[in-house]
Amino acid sequence: MRNRSIVPLLVTAVVVAFLALGGTGLPGLPGLTAERPTTAATGGAAAPAGVANPSGLPEIRESALPPEGREVLALIREGGPYRYTQDDQAFGNFERILPRKAPAYYREYTVRTPGETDRGARRIVAGEGGDKYYTDDHYESFRFIAEGS
Repeated sequence: MRNRSIVPLLVTAVVVAFLALGGTGLPGLPGLTAERPTTAATGGAAAPAGVANPSGLPEIRESALPPEGREVLALIREGGPYRYTQDDQAFGNFERILPRKAPAYYREYTVRTPGETDRGARRIVAGEGGDKYYTDDHYESFRFIAEGS
């Protein structure tokens, strides 16, 4: 009987070891990954230019973003400081437009809109894997940001 109580502990130890060694997929749990943070927003190194588009969403070149969007990208790479207290907070992806990921995978940042007295509708949402998305209609649609272009 004692051996049966050790099985859950062994399974937990194997999963922890798998994740610690950089495991990226969790079989049987679609949409959940054990990806390691790589963006400045999460305290790691900035994502390299040319991160592949994992979403299938339309793309926007970094150079095509409004100037305020390019400024926010630079701040994300530097780790802040950010203009708004709501920036660098978890983005829930409740709209389910972005690829489904583990909770708190995404973080959101305000892209200032000249002439607006509030935060406006423009945002950049950054994923832990270096993927970044731009919305100018307050999460109604997103475009993958092709960084470095």
